[in-house]
Amino acid sequence: MSKLIHLQPLFHNKIWGGRRLEREYGYQIPAGPVGECWAISAHPAGDCPVLNDEYAGMTLSQLWDEHPELFGGTAGEKGSAPGGDRFPLLIKIIDADGDLSIQVHPDDAYAAEHENGSLGKRECWYVLDCNEGTTIVVGQRASGREEFAQMVEEGRWGELLNEMPIHKGDFFQIDAGTVHAIKAGTLILETQQSSDVTYRVYDYDRVGDNGKKRELHLAQSLDVIDYAAKAPESGAVTAPEVDGVTELEANETYTVERIRVKGSKTLAQPWPFMCLSVIEGAGTIAGEPVEKGAHVVAPCGCGDLELTGDMTLIASHL
Repeated sequence: MSKLIHLQPLFHNKIWGGRRLEREYGYQIPAGPVGECWAISAHPAGDCPVLNDEYAGMTLSQLWDEHPELFGGTAGEKGSAPGGDRFPLLIKIIDADGDLSIQVHPDDAYAAEHENGSLGKRECWYVLDCNEGTTIVVGQRASGREEFAQMVEEGRWGELLNEMPIHKGDFFQIDAGTVHAIKAGTLILETQQSSDVTYRVYDYDRVGDNGKKRELHLAQSLDVIDYAAKAPESGAVTAPEVDGVTELEANETYTVERIRVKGSKTLAQPWPFMCLSVIEGAGTIAGEPVEKGAHVVAPCGCGDLELTGDMTLIASHL
């Protein structure tokens, strides 16, 4: 019986997507421009099927509801797992062949009130790869709501947006209220709250498959932008690497770490669950073979994880 929970990734077509997920990871993706791999998700818009034989036919959301003990809850008590009534995290790979919209996400309180009880959307990005000269937008320069609205009205995007070059291995924390945009030529692993609420500020006047411009949400954006937030100058990782582990981010929603394995390593797993994504190389986790593009959940009580091989992983937990 597997110590790990294996999931079937799901894919979403996006007008800004490409075919890199197929080339880079060998995923079987749909025809057309594919922008997102939802690798570990229990969200209604993409609920990953569980591949373990003992849970055949179940999705991750069903496993969360029916076996909360796997996630630190009490057997038979739905909603008892830490994180509440739903699996709280969502792990994606984003292939931006074109520019994503200029956007912002609400926090939990605003989303609960205005988006039918949804979670807010705090997220972070690990840059898996990018074309030379690629830039990214994180943050804005308006002093408040009125100035932001005026700069949007006048199309002063160069003054308004904090845009900077990026490099492979960069990391960005995107709190709710942060104006942001992933730009063309970027491949990113995203760790986020299990939410799909996005407010578009600007979409370059693009037309969707229906021949119409995609909806903008300027009123909601003006409500939720954190005008006092300090924009970053770089995504360079400065945290120390200790025994192969670098803590990229720790907040009340999630902790995210980069783990480098050369030979063998023991990884403690004392959390209600841990999400693990192999971003480079190959090896084993708890004796089970994995390679680049594999995503698994290490459940509660599985004990320390023995890692072997030559590989790099991104791990996240509550």
